[in-house]
Amino acid sequence: MPLDADLVVTRRFVIPPGELSERFSRSSGPGGQGVNTTDSRVELSFDVARSPSVPEDLRSRLLARLASRLTDGVLTIAASEQRAQLANREAARLRLVAVLRDAAAPPPPKRRPTKPTRGSKERRIAEKKRRGEVKRGRRGRFDD
Repeated sequence: MPLDADLVVTRRFVIPPGELSERFSRSSGPGGQGVNTTDSRVELSFDVARSPSVPEDLRSRLLARLASRLTDGVLTIAASEQRAQLANREAARLRLVAVLRDAAAPPPPKRRPTKPTRGSKERRIAEKKRRGEVKRGRRGRFDD
């Protein structure tokens, strides 16, 4: 995924690269002495609340579902798994798209409650009686 390309979340929701902001910092973890000099950790931020590219009907759903992850309406994704800054930038973009796609998904259809069939009720009662008989057969008899 090229870094200057639009991020396609859904068919109607595409983020232009100008709406993303990146911050770089030193990453912990593997990298040896290079870790002390390379700003390979990436924080990718996207303003969900004020972005013109978010469709209005999706905005409320995104804000509600991402409420615990937002700071003043801004979603921030940090990536520091890779040693290379470029790889972390791509990983952050992929993760941002995945998070937004999950949050933008329509809610699942409402469950229609069903009742157990008469046959399943009868089978359940018959199995309970059979288990009771097995347990009754295990009781010790004191008439010996």
